[in-house]
Amino acid sequence: MNNHHYLKHLPNIITSLRIILAIPIIYLLLQQQYLMTLFFFLIAGISDGVDGYLAKRYHWISRLGQILDPLADKVLLVSCFLALAWLQRLPMSLVIVVIARDMVIVMGALLYHYYIEYLFIHPSIISKINTFVQIFLVVLVTLNAGIAYDLSDFVQRLVYIVFITTIWSGGDYIYRWGKRALQTKSYHQ
Repeated sequence: MNNHHYLKHLPNIITSLRIILAIPIIYLLLQQQYLMTLFFFLIAGISDGVDGYLAKRYHWISRLGQILDPLADKVLLVSCFLALAWLQRLPMSLVIVVIARDMVIVMGALLYHYYIEYLFIHPSIISKINTFVQIFLVVLVTLNAGIAYDLSDFVQRLVYIVFITTIWSGGDYIYRWGKRALQTKSYHQ
């Protein structure tokens, strides 16, 4: 076998390392080492871009990668949200909404896959916006905690934006999958 065969697993290896990287990020965050947290968060962000680039550029896309990549993002974001709420830097109500949305999406995807048909998840524009503002909120809150400059007004506005986009994107998934499920069920009857 040539090396190319082994290289096709590189995006999944990078993604798996990003999941593991959540451990030092959360540890540093809970130790209130905010600037080091941001450094490791940046590495996680770069790894997300690199694994996506490699998978698309070289067609090293796999079903495992399609599951691992969003899982890595969720593990990192949800654990950061939980840690920031524990440190009382984010409201617990926002964390509950973020986790509830993710649980609805996972349960909906499993039910759809099990009862309707194979499901390939394509994130919607609002879902991509939601993920971006969630990441931006984690960075901004961590930066606000790590520097002397007060960004709390901007953080508060961003909390509201994340709250709205989280509910909006969750509702969008429910609507799109519900509509697709009804169309698929009526087609097969």
